[in-house]
Parts: sequence; structure tokens; C-alpha cells
Amino acid sequence: MTELTISTDNCIVERDDNVLVVTLNRPEAKNAFTPAMLLGMYRAWRLLDEDDSLRCAILTANGDTFCAGMDLKAGADGDQGGNDEFMSVMAEVPNVHWQALLRDNRPNKPIILAVEGYALAGGTEILQGTDIRVGADNAIFGVTEVARGLYPMGGSTIRLRRQIPYCLAAEMLLCGDHITAQQALDFGLINKVVPAGQTLEAAKAYAAKICSAGPLAVKAVIQSLREHQECMDEDEAMVASDGLAGPVFGSKDAKEGMRAFKEKRPAVFTGE
Repeated sequence: MTELTISTDNCIVERDDNVLVVTLNRPEAKNAFTPAMLLGMYRAWRLLDEDDSLRCAILTANGDTFCAGMDLKAGADGDQGGNDEFMSVMAEVPNVHWQALLRDNRPNKPIILAVEGYALAGGTEILQGTDIRVGADNAIFGVTEVARGLYPMGGSTIRLRRQIPYCLAAEMLLCGDHITAQQALDFGLINKVVPAGQTLEAAKAYAAKICSAGPLAVKAVIQSLREHQECMDEDEAMVASDGLAGPVFGSKDAKEGMRAFKEKRPAVFTGE
């Protein structure tokens, strides 16, 4: 993998062929958020949007904790820390932190999550902005803000109830309890549980499947998943979905995919 210059001390951004690998890098503090970490994630998601040679991304972390969310030790003193570069970006992009945490302006390509250890508060909130999620068998999840007298501003009160049954979302949000990887799988919050230490490998297997698919088709499917949610009238959503399908079916990739199937060979997609 090649590390990119958009990396920061607390967020390593690497390229592995067509896959962007984003690694939270503050293991000594349970990967609690810092401005440098948020800046790195923000840059990574915008690059994923802009560079069509990138097909998807993987979000993971160094250390034995995926992410503990906000740095409560700093927050208790009213000081979240900062740096000039982050503040400069925020002056132009006021919601840069929410873009970093996948609450706002999510990228137009899939993001695969690989969680080892604890993913609490913001760690489970950012999970809800990803598309395919792998948890280690030692992973622990939870939206724990209420236990600290806080509100989950990363979007969990909206997204969680749309991604898992309402009563389970209410239990997680109101009780602030931890849940195991197996419970998260049973709830439908994650896709797969693997042995500890193997989440990145499993995430890369998902990424390989996505990278072998038609990139125009993948982008259209992601757009539909993001925009045509259950709050839309079904007939209206179907019309909007058809609007995305038309250009895909008219593309060179669609013709290549059908030709490759007929010729019993792997398709070679170009994104055209």
C-alpha cells in the first residue's frame, strides 16, 4: 500500500490499487477523535468522491480499540484541542467534522468497516455511515452518550432506528449499554463476525468483490441506497431509481458485462 500525503498524525490514508484504506491512528487514546483525525477522514472521503479510479474504501483502526468517540478527558475541560489547518478548513466548510464522521455528504462509493475491540459512542455512530461492516469476535458496540449526560449528535437517533428494529435502537440509545459482536450481528447492525485480527482481511475480500463489479453500477446503487430511503413514497422512489438505471444500462460497461457473460470470461470494466 502507498501512504498518501493527505494523511495526518491521527489518520493514515493509503491506497491499495483501487481501494482507499483509512486507518484511525491514535491507539494510545483509544482512537478518540482529534481535529487531525477528523481532517484526515474528511480529506479521504472527498478524495474517494473525486477520484474515479478508486472504487471503494475501508475504514479501520490501529490498536485494540476501534474508536471511543469524542475525547471525554479533553471535553470535560471544554477543550477539544485544535490545529490551524483544521480550523482553516472549518472556516470554509463549517460541517467538516460531520463530513469526516459520515453524517453529512457521504462519499459516492461504498465504505467497508473493519472493527476490532471497542467501538463506542462516536465509534458506533460513524459505523452507521458505512455500507458493509465486519466485526471481530471481540468487538463491542454501543451508543453510550446518555450515560455521560450527552446527546448522540452523529446521527444515531435518526439512522439507528432505520437500520435495525425500533425497539432495539431505542434500547441502545436510551440505556447506553454495550452489545457484543454477536448481538450486533443478530440485530443486523453488522454483516459478519470474524476472529480477532482478521477484520481487515475480511474487509479486503468485500472490497475485491466491489472492485470487480461495474463502477458505474456500483455508484448508482450506492446513490439509490443513500437517497431513496423508506421515508420516500415507494412509487416515487421507483421512478427515481429508474432514472439512475438508464445511464448504467446505456453504458459501455453494461455491454461489456453482458458480452463477458456470453463469452464466459471475467468482464473488463472501464467506467464508461
